[in-house]
Amino acid sequence: MSKYIITGGYKLDGSVAVDCAKNAYLPILAGTIMCEEQVILRNCPKFVDVLNMCKILEKLNMKVVFQDDAVVINGENANPNFVPVEVAKLLRSSIFTLGAMLARFKRARVAYPGGCDIGLRPINLHLKGLRDMGVKITESHGVINCDASNLHGGKVVLDYPSVGATENLMMCAVLGKEHITILNGAREPEIADLANFLNLMGAKIYGAGTSTIEIDGVDRLYGVEYTPIGDRIIAGTYLIAGAITGGQIEVTNCNPHFFASLIDKLHNSGCVLRVKSDKIYLKSPKVLKSVGFVETQSYPGFPTDLQAQILALQTVSRGCCVIQENLFESRFKFVPELIKMGANVRAKERTAVVEGVPFLSGAEVYAKDLRGGASLVLAGLNAHGYTTVNDIHHIERGYCDLNVVLNNLGASIKKVI
Repeated sequence: MSKYIITGGYKLDGSVAVDCAKNAYLPILAGTIMCEEQVILRNCPKFVDVLNMCKILEKLNMKVVFQDDAVVINGENANPNFVPVEVAKLLRSSIFTLGAMLARFKRARVAYPGGCDIGLRPINLHLKGLRDMGVKITESHGVINCDASNLHGGKVVLDYPSVGATENLMMCAVLGKEHITILNGAREPEIADLANFLNLMGAKIYGAGTSTIEIDGVDRLYGVEYTPIGDRIIAGTYLIAGAITGGQIEVTNCNPHFFASLIDKLHNSGCVLRVKSDKIYLKSPKVLKSVGFVETQSYPGFPTDLQAQILALQTVSRGCCVIQENLFESRFKFVPELIKMGANVRAKERTAVVEGVPFLSGAEVYAKDLRGGASLVLAGLNAHGYTTVNDIHHIERGYCDLNVVLNNLGASIKKVI
């Protein structure tokens, strides 16, 4: 397995542009299933998850071609083939094909999705919402069979504002003659981005980004060229990298409003921040201060996808911090790896207590999932000596050439294959 060997102690300095958002690109790729014409998506990040989603599209007989920074997709000959377990297990977002296929073909057959092992992430909200829209669903041997020939309009109420369920239901409702209202929908920026993409193709979606989304079905969608939004989680990771190394960096191609909760925490840690329309500058203090308390919440609260990174920062911040994880019960699998590096962390169930230490020490550690793996890289940037981060295939699911990006800012990371 590939690994990073990090020499810690180098301050980061410079400017970096973030890639398009993984969590925007994946549902948008699924959304291309509904279009019979050519779609061009710009600034395509070569995340492993993005490449795997493209493989799923090819399984559906869609033509996928990478041209320079873009991916060109033609769904003229697409069909609702079975999305098998060997492909679906590679990423959680394989489930997005369900709503898109039901919209276009009125039937779908997909295996249960995979993804990071960060706790229970059942798709019951997706299936309940689809059933409320009239979709007939049967499940057997890990396969979901759906028939949307009797899809009807009305209201669908989500018991919890799930991002994936909101996007799946939204896509399922796009094609047809029905009017469907989604209540208690998730409000993440990536949902609004998916709606903007679909509306550009001819969909009629109103209210995306709020808790109430209205969809008027249309007869068909048309080919477009589109650039998804920048990745707020990557932007946040880079900012924390600057802070944990005592450096100063500028992050561009991002909307600071999308991660205002992190900016507030970094400000409380003693960092100097300057925010502009699509960029943010950070200068770290000589001594970081604990932010006291972090609680993950649905957007616009503090994102669970930045919890591991902010915890890594707290390990070298003066004082005590309590971190409450409200979304996933297995988000602290990376904590024992940080403890190997000298961190003072006590984690139980969904709560972690972090006492800051002056510095971390290099060690051999293992990435357990995407964001936890990123936190180990951040810790390695700060640590005295060498840190070896193993199993970086987890990290590469959501970061493109993270070692190259950080090295360009002054880090010392060697990738060993």
